[in-house]
Amino acid sequence: MIGEPYEAMRQRSSAAIGPAIPGQVSFNIPQSDARLLFIDPQYGFVTPLARFFTVIYRNELIYSVRMSPQIEPLLLDDTLKVVLELQEQWRKAGWIPTRANDFPPFADTPQWRAQLRDVSKGGTTYWQAGNQYQVMMVVNRFRDYKRPTEERYLIKLQLATPWVKP
Repeated sequence: MIGEPYEAMRQRSSAAIGPAIPGQVSFNIPQSDARLLFIDPQYGFVTPLARFFTVIYRNELIYSVRMSPQIEPLLLDDTLKVVLELQEQWRKAGWIPTRANDFPPFADTPQWRAQLRDVSKGGTTYWQAGNQYQVMMVVNRFRDYKRPTEERYLIKLQLATPWVKP
């Protein structure tokens, strides 16, 4: 939960994560792959497992979460499956797209696929839960040195209190 005591999250977590440094603005990274279980009773959602996952805190309260909800760079079909599933969870929980004319929700369309394949474009969408939370999801093509002949994609997600005006 954004705004909750960091230690409460840490005690509930099934992933090992270090303690907060009192009076500081910092972040910690789980010591294993982890998924975000956002437990807000109205706006909650769950992500796939993530390798990159940071919990940012300020004065020992959770300030934001930044993560990539995947274990490795994904193929385009798998990327779309993840982002569409997250958007569907948000939609069902009452989140609404923010600035949808400029940053529309992702969709499995030829236009979106072409835009995501363009290494200089990618895509970004913002969703807001009332006046409490906002999430930004970004997808970009990613050069995966393990698979240099494949088109791979990286999903980035940030969750915090609203920072982009509707």
